[in-house]
Amino acid sequence: MRLYGPINEKYEEFASYAEDSPCLQSWAYGVAADSEIQEWLSTLPEPKQQPNLVFAAARWHGLDAPAPYEALREALLTDDGRIRATILARATQTNEAGRMATLLPAIAHAAGGRPVALLEAGASAGLCLYPDRWGYRWSTADGIRTAGPAAPTLHCEVTGPAPLPDAVPTVGWRGGIDLNPLDVTSEDHMSWLLTLVWPEHEDRRAQLATAIEVARPDPPDLRRGDLVELLPALVDEAGQAVGPDGVVVVFHSAVIAYLDDGARTAFADLMAGLVAAGRCRWVSNEGPNVLKGVTATGPMPPTGQFVLGLDGRSVGHTHGHGRTLHWW
Repeated sequence: MRLYGPINEKYEEFASYAEDSPCLQSWAYGVAADSEIQEWLSTLPEPKQQPNLVFAAARWHGLDAPAPYEALREALLTDDGRIRATILARATQTNEAGRMATLLPAIAHAAGGRPVALLEAGASAGLCLYPDRWGYRWSTADGIRTAGPAAPTLHCEVTGPAPLPDAVPTVGWRGGIDLNPLDVTSEDHMSWLLTLVWPEHEDRRAQLATAIEVARPDPPDLRRGDLVELLPALVDEAGQAVGPDGVVVVFHSAVIAYLDDGARTAFADLMAGLVAAGRCRWVSNEGPNVLKGVTATGPMPPTGQFVLGLDGRSVGHTHGHGRTLHWW
């Protein structure tokens, strides 16, 4: 999703991803056509103009949702400063546990049966670092495929020849990097994450609450800082932790969109170099306009889908909340 560029374009693009939230889609289209609200948003730093952050901040301060666009409009135009302060102080940092169902086939394929060190770029609270603590139920043209424990379980519709694993990889180390890592033991941090879940999605809200409980007894090793600066050393640290018989897998999902074009290029170049040197494998899951070099190696995905990449090459496309996976 676009974080830089004209406000109306950012909100129109968000609306294409929000088809399964009639409320947020209508809000996004409303903003895209409302010059007065765009003027209000233009006073924010550009990265803070992103739809999900603005919508969540309004809801954090009492806007009930689902609600018509006029309710959002009134909340923003009559803001006494609290919504703006929340937008400036917080970030989206969503932790979509359902994405593990679409990421795990690529991670397991990269692991090749070896123990894995999972390193998440843009980890937020690190809730997606626990794929081994979940069960999976993939619906395919040939029937149901399962892996992992019986519960909790993630469900996903799969098309194409995806390399669905029969078992979840052994995770020997798990950690991540974030500019503002969230504490899974903090009620304030986790309440904000729950607010970021789209209004109609009670199933996702319940799934997120489960993911929090999965992670809380054993919080992940999260480092605060810049991805490009910290990744090389942390890749090596993860490799030492998992040993010569293991493999480091760096992964990220809906994260690199938050970087400007220069930083995106630097990140892609860094990851390509780490992969070429045999220091890690790389699983990416981003919008088609984010890592254009990855997108260019495969067919363009349907509107609103993420490009799933492995080692810099497109291998398929995914639903942003992990509901579907198509493998080329």
